[in-house]
Amino acid sequence: MNGFKIISINGNDINDVFDFRFYGAAKRLHVVFADNDNNIVEKHIKATGNVDDLGLEFSTYLMDKQHCCKNKCIFCFVDQMPDGMRESLYFKDDDSRLSFLFGNYVTLTNMAEKDIKRLIDMHISPVNISVHTMNPELRVKMMKNPNAGKVLEFIKMLADGGVEINAQLVLCPGINDGRELEYSLNELYKIGEKIISVAAVPVGLTKFRKDLCPIEGYNKETASAVINMIDNFNKAHYGEINRNFVFAADEFYLQAEREMPDCEYYDEFRQLDNGVGTWALTKQEFYDALDSVSESKAKKIALITGVAAGPLINELAKSAEKKFEGLTADVFTVVNDFFGHSVTVAGLVTAGDIIAQVGKLSEYEKALIPSVMLRDGDEKIFLDDITVDELSEKLNVKIESVSGGGKDLLYKIVGRESE
Repeated sequence: MNGFKIISINGNDINDVFDFRFYGAAKRLHVVFADNDNNIVEKHIKATGNVDDLGLEFSTYLMDKQHCCKNKCIFCFVDQMPDGMRESLYFKDDDSRLSFLFGNYVTLTNMAEKDIKRLIDMHISPVNISVHTMNPELRVKMMKNPNAGKVLEFIKMLADGGVEINAQLVLCPGINDGRELEYSLNELYKIGEKIISVAAVPVGLTKFRKDLCPIEGYNKETASAVINMIDNFNKAHYGEINRNFVFAADEFYLQAEREMPDCEYYDEFRQLDNGVGTWALTKQEFYDALDSVSESKAKKIALITGVAAGPLINELAKSAEKKFEGLTADVFTVVNDFFGHSVTVAGLVTAGDIIAQVGKLSEYEKALIPSVMLRDGDEKIFLDDITVDELSEKLNVKIESVSGGGKDLLYKIVGRESE
């Protein structure tokens, strides 16, 4: 049935993967297809209740076009990309389906009330929402979308409908932090228990902000002020909900030169992909694994990372060296010349900067890089379109990516197979 399109299942229109998975989960299916010539084909199928057992494959994972962003946020990272990069890097997604499938964050400005009701009816949960501010007027100004303030009411609708929400606040100094942050936290807290986490993330600024809204980055003092406000808010409400409500991204602690919280602070690590608790979890996983490993097959390896993670990776590497006699684990911290030195996360390190700063690594058995530096797919590739194989050739060393946290990092260091 190559090229066929599903029209309906049991009388329900099929528009995308959510409709398919929801309505296709019945034991008896009446499926209406359209063939390549738009002829209608009907089939009655006895099913298991698991749509994956139907054996159908689709041209895209969404069974639909990806929804693009209608906002022009003053802090948008895509607007800070240089010219001449691959087309996919300039696409701004804002798709609630990607939020559920892959953890992407949505602003809700692409959605109507019927879309919210659909999420509720299908029990789609959790949904990750880029809130930024609960002040409707400020949200309109920050996102340059006249609809941005009105759709804040959808957050309560989702919560009242039983949908759990992870909220994200990208903070810009002097704009939506300070009193505005306090207001946003109070408003989100009022919505109730379905707000399962709130993450405060510092704005990311590249050197390519020409003709964009003037925004300053965080410094030690302003980052400390954000952490203090978050700590005070959590302390004030911990007794009511028995957990922390809002978390500052790891980057705030680095900028404030403050000690990272331990794992117990982060509850269920609901916003790891936002850089919230990654430091603490990686560290604990590494040391837990270190206690259970008795030998290292590797003798000399290199670890390549960004500025933010550099101190942690160096600490962990030295701990491995101390335990395993004969092991050398050297850390190479790469400064981001491509996007600008204010960008410190490993996920935005380019292969070009690695080549320019690290040089030949012929004396090493292998070099480890975090998988966040790479694009997922059949061919692993960096943001600047250099492949892992090309980097390996330039550095004259085997390259391995680390994707499974602290335990995987230790196993890759000592040359042990992942479990």
